[in-house]
Amino acid sequence: MAPPNSIRRYELPVAGASAESLFRRGWVSEAPRANVVLVHGFAEHSGRYEHVGRWLAERGFATHAYDHLGHGRSSGARCHVDRFDEYLDDLAHVIRKVRDDAPGLPLFLVGHSMGGLITADFVCDRKPDVAGVVLSGPALAVAQGRARMQMWLARIVRLVAPRLAITSGLDLDGLASDPAVLERYLADPLVEEKLTVSLAAELMSTVERTAPRGGDVKAPLLILHGSDDTLCAPSGSEQFAEAAPRGRFVLYPGLRHEIFNEPSHEEVLKEMASFFEEQLAASPSP
Repeated sequence: MAPPNSIRRYELPVAGASAESLFRRGWVSEAPRANVVLVHGFAEHSGRYEHVGRWLAERGFATHAYDHLGHGRSSGARCHVDRFDEYLDDLAHVIRKVRDDAPGLPLFLVGHSMGGLITADFVCDRKPDVAGVVLSGPALAVAQGRARMQMWLARIVRLVAPRLAITSGLDLDGLASDPAVLERYLADPLVEEKLTVSLAAELMSTVERTAPRGGDVKAPLLILHGSDDTLCAPSGSEQFAEAAPRGRFVLYPGLRHEIFNEPSHEEVLKEMASFFEEQLAASPSP
């Protein structure tokens, strides 16, 4: 299919589920066939998905993204939540807004890393009526090492100082194989370097709660993961997909955590678009 000529790009603030304000952006073609809500990862923001949103919109998938509470251009204490459900509430709120703007269109969810965990927890717990779910390098198994140790310590420290900021301990070399990706990441003023012990503890608890629940995902599910991901172990993705009644797992040899930013990212995007097409073809027209 030839990409449409005109893509409308928007940016706007939107009220979140709480008193905080979320920043939302999107890429919409002239005659979209479906909506995609994209859920970004920890410490980053939706602006890092400009190429993903435009690529999908050119193929008829209107893509809508937002910055999480305390991330990017959204308000709230930086990389902090009291309850992980706050992220789920905001995702539900954004989905309602997208559906209000384009009623009747099928809707897909795409979540990366922590956004993949949010999306997985959301579909297990809230049972949304969606056409399909795609998870990219989801945080369904915490990698070993310093980051895991910090999360365990966070559970203890949280009891006395829940907003104490700590370094993430992420293996940044594991983001992508292209050095330019890491350079842009480190130079991005909207990328955070720390998180609160409350968020760290909530992350650990949510991974433990959600990872065994693949069987609760009733929507078609596609999980994409790089084999060389040192931030989120591929084993968690594979086990989650195998447990899902309509799940499929694709492992990309040699790719690191940010598979949408690897040199071969278009192969990943084509896999995702093919999944969308399969679900649209299998469903009656709205």
